[in-house]
Amino acid sequence: MGVGPRAHGLGLYSRPVADQTVRPADPHLRERLAAVIDREAKIPLALASLGPIAGRRVVVLDPDDGLRADQLGDLGGVVSAVSLAELPSVPARSADVIVACWSAIRPGEEPAASQVAESMRILDPAGRLLVVHDYGRDDVSAVLGAAAREPQLGGWSHRQGPFLAYGFKVRVLHCWWTWDTLDEAVALLRDAFGSAGESLAATMHRPRLSYKVAVYHRDHELAPGTAA
Repeated sequence: MGVGPRAHGLGLYSRPVADQTVRPADPHLRERLAAVIDREAKIPLALASLGPIAGRRVVVLDPDDGLRADQLGDLGGVVSAVSLAELPSVPARSADVIVACWSAIRPGEEPAASQVAESMRILDPAGRLLVVHDYGRDDVSAVLGAAAREPQLGGWSHRQGPFLAYGFKVRVLHCWWTWDTLDEAVALLRDAFGSAGESLAATMHRPRLSYKVAVYHRDHELAPGTAA
């Protein structure tokens, strides 16, 4: 995707993409994490509620293994997966819903304004843009770089922050990372996050961790200066 890997804990990670908040470079480890994050499928169900999704043209931005695209397809959406580089070539008004998760539309980064503008161009006038990011203030923040992330994520969801000031509303989802046993939790957290994972696992009394997700959502017509 044009971006090199970055260090995260003791493992090697590429940047987050639409499928999950964290993406290990090792495919087996990535599969193990995907199996425990949001088993209840609160994220796709919230997108289906806010979109809505069923029977509508849905563009998922920058997907990786196709998890989100597959979930939204299972919920009745007519789904297209589009890379960020392909956005300018997507026809105007060709989507009823755009879903951008984690890697796209990140306030403070240079492409964010152009990604919002391109999303508004692609959306039908009655369409909706949904942006998913971590909310923070949860158990898993301890292994996802809490010191650097918490002030940033808190600012994003603040009523005077970049999302809400630009016309987005926010829905906070109380999700989980869930294992069948504590032993499985300890093993995965150690393998994925090294000593930080082991330290977090030592505090656990049951095999799950709280994980909060923010879904920022806005209608097309709320875009400042955007013609319908």
